Amino acid sequence: MRKFKGFKSGPVPQIKMPESFFTELVPLINDLAELQLTLFCFWALYQKEGEYRYLRHNDFAESEALLESLIVADPLAAPLITLDAALKKAIKRGSLLTAEIKLANGAEQLYFLNTVTGRKAIASIQQGEWQPGDGHNPVEILPPRPTIYQLYEDIIGTIKGTMVDALKDAEREFPYPWIEEAFQLAVEHNARKWSYVYAILERWDREGRDRGLAGGHSQTDGKEYISGKYAAYIKYKPDE
Repeated sequence: MRKFKGFKSGPVPQIKMPESFFTELVPLINDLAELQLTLFCFWALYQKEGEYRYLRHNDFAESEALLESLIVADPLAAPLITLDAALKKAIKRGSLLTAEIKLANGAEQLYFLNTVTGRKAIASIQQGEWQPGDGHNPVEILPPRPTIYQLYEDIIGTIKGTMVDALKDAEREFPYPWIEEAFQLAVEHNARKWSYVYAILERWDREGRDRGLAGGHSQTDGKEYISGKYAAYIKYKPDE
C-alpha cells in the first residue's frame, strides 16, 4: 500500500467546496470512481478562468492522477472505460451537466458542475447565445501564487494581532482569484486597507459577480465596491 506523506506545512492553495457536497451529494454516491471523478471536477475547474468554467473529455482523459485513481477504483477495467462510466453516473445523478457544441470537424461535449453558473451556461448554449472561444483550454497545474498573507504584506503592510485570523477566514470564504483581484483594486484606487479589500469581496459574494474573472468593470472609480459592514469606515480616494 502506498502511503500518503502528509499535507505540506504553511499556507497552501485552497479550493472552495460547497457544504451541500458533503451533506447532500456524498451520501448519494455509491461508486468510488464517480466520487473520484466528482472531486477531480472541483480541482480541475479551479484551474480554469472565465465566467463559464467547463471541462472537455480530454481534460479527464489526459489527467494521469485521475486515471491512476480510477485504476484503483476498478483494477480489472481500462481506466478510460471506468472514466466514461463514471461520467455517465455523475450526469445521471445530476452533479454534472453536459451540453454539446458544434465544431468544424464534428461535435464535442462540455461538462459543467450543476451550479447556478453551470445551469446558466447550459441554457446559454442551448439558446445559441454562448460557446467557448478557446478550442483547447487544457487543465494545467497553475504555478504557485502568492498567498493571501503575502498579498497583504506586499500591499498593505505587516500582519498584526487578529489580522491573521481574519485573513485565514477570508481565504476559506472567497475564491483566490477574487482575493487577488480585490487587492489589485485596492492598489489601483489608492485604498490600501483590508477593510476596502474585504468590502469588495463581501459585495461580490452577496450580490454576485457576473463580470468574469478576467473582465473589466462597469465603473472605474471604485465607489461601486464600497458597501457592507465596512462601508462607513472606508475613506475613498479616487485615482489622481
